[in-house]
Amino acid sequence: MSFWGTHTGNLMMTMLISMVPVLELRGAIPAGVAAGLSVKEALVVSIIGNLLPVPIIILFVRKVFDWMRKKSERLDFLVCRFEEKAKKQSVMIDKYEWFGLVLLVAVPLPGTGAWTGALVAAMLNMRLKRALPAVFIGVVIAGIVVSYITYGASMLI
Repeated sequence: MSFWGTHTGNLMMTMLISMVPVLELRGAIPAGVAAGLSVKEALVVSIIGNLLPVPIIILFVRKVFDWMRKKSERLDFLVCRFEEKAKKQSVMIDKYEWFGLVLLVAVPLPGTGAWTGALVAAMLNMRLKRALPAVFIGVVIAGIVVSYITYGASMLI
């Protein structure tokens, strides 16, 4: 049996999937359960994995974007696309402030989530100590929502 077929391997696979932009915990929780984890295990590991990139994004994305802009026109174009996406999502945060960031991350739909929330927080120059708790709460809510929608009340057992 390979490492990925073991319980530890399934935990790692679930955590890695939850760290991937777009998939995040929306994809990781069902993948973890399909691999043999309980809903609770998949939920906890997905939340941890989904949060791992957040401080790095908030602290360094602007520096990375500045570097990319200088490297090539194609990368500059890509940065502009990311910034446009962040600006579109920032309307809710401008209106509702901290709670808006929680809502942006908590709604488990495409274009929302921890990566988008961290990107928007960075673009709005939110401090890490203010943004991280909002993203954390949003990720926990999103994880519970995804688990409940996917597995219903059986997740509570």
